[in-house]
Amino acid sequence: MVLVDTSIWIDYFHGDDTGAILDDLIDNQLVCINDLILAELLPSINRRKEWELKNALLAVPRLALTIHWDEIIAMQTRNLQNGINRVGIPDLLIVQNSLQNNIPLLTHDKHFRLMKDLFHLDLYAK
Repeated sequence: MVLVDTSIWIDYFHGDDTGAILDDLIDNQLVCINDLILAELLPSINRRKEWELKNALLAVPRLALTIHWDEIIAMQTRNLQNGINRVGIPDLLIVQNSLQNNIPLLTHDKHFRLMKDLFHLDLYAK
């Protein structure tokens, strides 16, 4: 399985070159999502009344989010100590979710690339 981040989905919906990679993962049933990523995507999809797209996203397997706030605080502290600034809590929750499930993350977000080595985050190679 591969956890697909919001940035990838948005680019995919806009017809970005990510399409072939994500299509391949979808065809092989290797895509998963979590409720945080859905919460980032669904408001605008709901506003545009794209019900088929909403239903398709809701059908994607979901990873349960188990939030350990002490770990989130420790991760953000390590980020700041290593000069990695402006990482939002949602990104830290996604990192934590990927690590907890030992699942690679597919993303375009530079914050994840910056945290890759620091947290031994497995980023899916495109």
